[in-house]
Amino acid sequence: MPDPVLLEILKNLLSAVAEEMGVTLGRTAYSPNIKERRDYSCAVFDACADMVAQAAHIPVHLGAMPLSVQACLQRFGRLEEDDIAILNDPFSGGSHLPDITLVSPVYWQGDLLGYVASRAHHADVGGIAPGSMPLARELFQEGLIIPPVKLQRAGVLNEALLELITRNTRTPAERLGDLSAQIAAQHVGIRRLQALAERYQVGVLSEYMLHLQNYAETMMRRLLAEIPAGRYTFRDVLDDDGFGHTDLPICVTVIAHPQKSQETMLTIDFGGSAPQTEGGVNAVYAVTLSAVFYVLRCLLADDSVPTNAGIFRPVQVIAPPGTLVNAQFPASVAAGNVETSQRITDVLLGAFAQALPGRVPAASQGTMNNLTIGASSTAGEGQARFAYYETIGGGMGASATASGLSGAHVHMTNTLNTPCEALEYAYPLRVREYHLRRGSGGAGAQHGGDGLYREIELLADATVTILSERRAHAPYGLFGGQDGAPGENSHFEGETRRILPGKCSFQARRGDRIGIATPGGGGYGDLPQETC
Repeated sequence: MPDPVLLEILKNLLSAVAEEMGVTLGRTAYSPNIKERRDYSCAVFDACADMVAQAAHIPVHLGAMPLSVQACLQRFGRLEEDDIAILNDPFSGGSHLPDITLVSPVYWQGDLLGYVASRAHHADVGGIAPGSMPLARELFQEGLIIPPVKLQRAGVLNEALLELITRNTRTPAERLGDLSAQIAAQHVGIRRLQALAERYQVGVLSEYMLHLQNYAETMMRRLLAEIPAGRYTFRDVLDDDGFGHTDLPICVTVIAHPQKSQETMLTIDFGGSAPQTEGGVNAVYAVTLSAVFYVLRCLLADDSVPTNAGIFRPVQVIAPPGTLVNAQFPASVAAGNVETSQRITDVLLGAFAQALPGRVPAASQGTMNNLTIGASSTAGEGQARFAYYETIGGGMGASATASGLSGAHVHMTNTLNTPCEALEYAYPLRVREYHLRRGSGGAGAQHGGDGLYREIELLADATVTILSERRAHAPYGLFGGQDGAPGENSHFEGETRRILPGKCSFQARRGDRIGIATPGGGGYGDLPQETC
């Protein structure tokens, strides 16, 4: 039996390794997207590549990251001391191309302790549109594809590979700065894990990494035992894929098995979901797993339980290949990571609301409202290249006991906004309006949170790309609560306003304004009856 005091100590120390990696990455990064918005995640893995600890970063990164570590080990067999592997290929453990992952082994006195990994969203990695979040029909149009390769071998940085990556982006200096920040974070993680091995000895540290996973599994099994045996189904749709294919269903059946003692206590089956489509709303298997992992961790509401691979042990996930939830190469996937992951979360929560009534909130905004504005050197004489990327918060769904938060980043994203001052300093842009959309949250016994309105003026000609959802189908309320208001995108040319589709890409001129109104969250419970 593990020492419970030591178990708690090492749980927090291992999480602190990932947290310190994140602090290093954020403080040394070059781009506002990483430095200000904190669009990055860090985690620690054991020698078997199972996640043992993570920082409180971005769910869609963290749940998918184990497949990146496994892809590196499948490619190389093992990583040697002072190696660093790099990848972004969505079909080799990645999520979408802007998310670049670094993986490093950690050795102490010749013994492999485990691995540390960081993932950061780089604001441009090439492709057909600035910002690398385009409306694309295939992966090749979305940017540079990096399979698992060694960025550093035995302590020697591969300068040629680094140059290859930076030469395929519109903002090479920014990419070099952000990749250098990730490398620094890897070194911090290695040193901190080695310090734990020195303090507690390799055998003890490895043993307690396993104990922490076993503990998380035990707590998850206790939660799953509370679910009545049966089948719980839910269906929701994506608005469109940007190429005319609309109302794309995502379906889930959650099966709670009657024999609670068996190894698999819960099966999550996405059968019936739409086939992968022409546009970039396709999600790879790693992204679907990340949404499942996130929802399970939310249901396991006890903050003292470690977040690691043990949570997944009693759960089987079925995601039919060739569907929106398990797209096959070379499908375009830029929005699968940011938009489809949100809808997968919505359908999972909708199913669990039936299984565990009172413990699951109404739908939150269900989108990340991705806005990309960028220009190449050909956009205007003397104009510098830039790539601004941001996700915009919205309304959180209400729960049985509380109204939803307003203007928050919810579910699969956990970033901040870009402060207006930082945005205007870094880019030829000006924030004209930024405020809550009062009344956009759904009514109910508990009110859904309100969305946001953000309006940005272009101070230079640029390409604008928007990838958003919940423009046609509103976030659902629960148990009598009303739906939240859908979002809306606008393009202002002088006094002329044009309503934009949820997914679009177009050329805008200096002086134009882009307005993003984000959805409100769903309400929860019937409104109280008025009395005389």
